[in-house]
Amino acid sequence: MKKSKLLVILTLLSIIVAGCSTTSTTQPAQDGKLEITIGRAFDINGLDPGFLTENAQVVDNIFDTLVKRDDKEQLVPGLATSWSQVNDTTWEFKLRKGVTFTNGEPFNADVVKYTIDRVLNPKNNAPTASYISTIKEVKVVDEYTVHVITKKADPLVPTRFNRYPTEMVPPKYAEEAGQEQFAQKPVGTGPYQFVKWDKGSSVELEANKNYWGGEPAVKKVTFRSIPEASTRVSALLNGEVDIITAVSPEDRDKVTSSSTAKLSTVERAGNTVYVGLKTDKAPFNNKKVRQALNYAIDVKSIVKNVLKDAAVETNSLIGPKDFGYAGEFDAYEYNPEKAKQLLAEAGYPKGFSITLDTVNWYIKNTDVAQVIAEQLKAVGVNVKVNNVESSVYRTLIPSGKQSDMYVLGWSSTNTLDADAAIYAILRSGESYSTYANPSVDAKLDEARSVTDENRRKALYKEIEQEVLEDAPRIFLYQENQYYGVSDRLNWNGRVDGSMPVSTITANNK
Repeated sequence: MKKSKLLVILTLLSIIVAGCSTTSTTQPAQDGKLEITIGRAFDINGLDPGFLTENAQVVDNIFDTLVKRDDKEQLVPGLATSWSQVNDTTWEFKLRKGVTFTNGEPFNADVVKYTIDRVLNPKNNAPTASYISTIKEVKVVDEYTVHVITKKADPLVPTRFNRYPTEMVPPKYAEEAGQEQFAQKPVGTGPYQFVKWDKGSSVELEANKNYWGGEPAVKKVTFRSIPEASTRVSALLNGEVDIITAVSPEDRDKVTSSSTAKLSTVERAGNTVYVGLKTDKAPFNNKKVRQALNYAIDVKSIVKNVLKDAAVETNSLIGPKDFGYAGEFDAYEYNPEKAKQLLAEAGYPKGFSITLDTVNWYIKNTDVAQVIAEQLKAVGVNVKVNNVESSVYRTLIPSGKQSDMYVLGWSSTNTLDADAAIYAILRSGESYSTYANPSVDAKLDEARSVTDENRRKALYKEIEQEVLEDAPRIFLYQENQYYGVSDRLNWNGRVDGSMPVSTITANNK
């Protein structure tokens, strides 16, 4: 082939490739139609805030709560314009007038009562009902006033109305659609309305032009599922998406050194990850076995060498951003000889074999699980790592059908309070708990009904110390949050893990 002909072909190919390449999805702000795409590590499982089994990054944009948080994480009016405590067990909320759902249904006191009754109804088996299980009932005082009656004093009532499962849903549509259909085609009062959901691929929302808080700058947002970390980064750097979640340790430098994107880091804003143990099943019904496993794991090494410092070693289940955090405790330094000694004392001198379930919700979960397996093998415990598909894990965990040893992460998310950080995973009988300790149960119950802040802090410290000693899990670390953000946008990650798209604006610099 002649050189000139080859050059022509290469030129034509380059034109074709350029024509086929993905261009930026961000539309200029000057035409008033800023559109963005957010690449997340996971697809969603459902869009009903009353029955979520995942974080609320998508549904937060469709629905509203009575109370919101500003950019300094302070509680501010949302669908409630004010709130006050009438007596020890009664909170009064004054509701915003003139708000409608995007299907035209009015927002009023009946909506609040319906939303809460729906979650608290035992027949509905709402997975996060524990967040609001202190509520006895909601009474409609008049069209725009409700009384929230609690079983005991509950100082966290305003906070509980700041997150799912208390995001308001339209009664008429929710009843007509049924729970399954509502989760696929939701209707809210939020800054965005649902457009479509291509399962396994993306969810598309458009701005609510009649939003009571004003129409947001971003007119359309698409949440894309991009499970592979390197693919997410490539999509960001070539302008295919505008924000990505969960930037992996290996990819942080790529984003930082990019001329088109920045890295937004929020330390200890992610899940506190641990290895859960079913304490009613042998051998984990033996405290010495549970303590031995903690001594057998070199968490410092995992954080440094596997996670590349993308997390912080901690034996606290309450994070520093949460009310009730009492600092870090001294416990379980890496000591394999001590682990062997405890296993022998517990009647397992030769160890045992077990399956460890894990899921790709957490940073380098498979690598972490393999290192845990290697370190446990060194003390005689043979571990089979079982990677469970994400949607299956969401069903297994709350139903208690996972293996007796499993990886799970938890956080207080929007509430920023110890109650949300630990109640659901430590209180016996809760969907996500595989632990039963009457003393801990009593303190957990008291801590959510005490109005004295010092007493609450003291209770949470006592709980943490008791749980550390009892070791119902292998304590590991709390993840940092890493987002990649296009330079075309103004946005930074938040400590509560939410992604309010209505706060995103174009960077016109």
